[in-house]
Amino acid sequence: MAKLAQAASKYTIFARFEADGTVEKPDVIGAVFGQTEGLLGQDMDLRELQQTGRIGRIDVELNTKGGKTSGMITIPSSLDSTETALIAACIETIERIGPANARLAVEKVEDVRSAKRQYVVGRARELLSKIFEEGAPEVSELVEQLKEAVRGAEISTWQGLPAGPGIEGFDNIIIVEGRADVNVLLRNGIKNVVAIEGTSVPPVIAELSKQKEVTAFLDGDRGGDLILKELMATADIDFVSRAPRGREVEELTKKELFKSLRDRVPADQAKMMSEERNGERSERPERSERQDRREERREERREERRPSRRRIEPETAQLLHNTLEELTGTRAAYLMKEGGEIIGKVPLREVYNALRELQADIIVLDGEADQRLVNFAAQRGVKLIAAMKCNVRSVPENIQVVTAADFG
Repeated sequence: MAKLAQAASKYTIFARFEADGTVEKPDVIGAVFGQTEGLLGQDMDLRELQQTGRIGRIDVELNTKGGKTSGMITIPSSLDSTETALIAACIETIERIGPANARLAVEKVEDVRSAKRQYVVGRARELLSKIFEEGAPEVSELVEQLKEAVRGAEISTWQGLPAGPGIEGFDNIIIVEGRADVNVLLRNGIKNVVAIEGTSVPPVIAELSKQKEVTAFLDGDRGGDLILKELMATADIDFVSRAPRGREVEELTKKELFKSLRDRVPADQAKMMSEERNGERSERPERSERQDRREERREERREERRPSRRRIEPETAQLLHNTLEELTGTRAAYLMKEGGEIIGKVPLREVYNALRELQADIIVLDGEADQRLVNFAAQRGVKLIAAMKCNVRSVPENIQVVTAADFG
């Protein structure tokens, strides 16, 4: 009769033996079957139990040393606990293995399901800790991400220029400098926006300005001054808004954007203010040159604040390098104090929430530092960000950004 496959094993019998001679595995297995045959009756005969799949394959490990053999016999069982205990006790009656006298004792009967339960509990604990570590994003954060994604996707083209959707349907429009400015206004819910894409004003903008109420929203640098002058000369501008001096529209926060738009001034007043400034420069050329030099130095400082190899203390550099290596592949971030003390480890998507709760001096992250994160961290008092890479246009003065490339 062919053997049936063993049912799921419930118990495992471990029996150790010692034989006063050299024996082989067939001798041990033969002794197990032969010397227990008929001991517990036909129904509990090991050969019969193995044929019906209630006893599994008997495994033997042995070691021969000094003319004697010792080892371990392993017998899997799908019988209940009482019947398994009877089989285990029956095994201990073996007195000879092959040609040698032998002694056999059952070390233990292991409940396989208990071992599985221990594994299940341990594994469940690991999985649960990962769930808590990753955390669930707040509903408000998900909603904001969704809104930003939709708004960002709404950027369209009007007469070859980047613009909000349906720009011609608005009674008033906002003119900005470039595509990035259109994008940031769309992300903050402002759709009546179009960019001129350069310092010269396209004829379609001049024509549109005659039909709509127009607000020019420009950067607070010299480029913004030049574009304002060109707009005033070629288009019908009603109001003028400017980013804070030395700042660009695309790097403003939502609060700063709306404040700048609320503080717009009539075009005539903006033109008068511009003429007054030009008059001062014409009367005092030396001051104009000094102002130009100061503006150039500000531009140089802004360039210096862009991500590059920055000077940091060797000990701090080594700490950041080691921490970045430790985080590689985890998609997580460490929040640290200035001395290197770790005060929190969070998934990348939880960094903003963590910064709201913890006062960190340093952020080290396995990911990219973008403009939004850098600006937000600077507002929360963070002094240093170390990331695998970065994609920022400018860095606030009170924060430093380094990448893995800065450590060689």
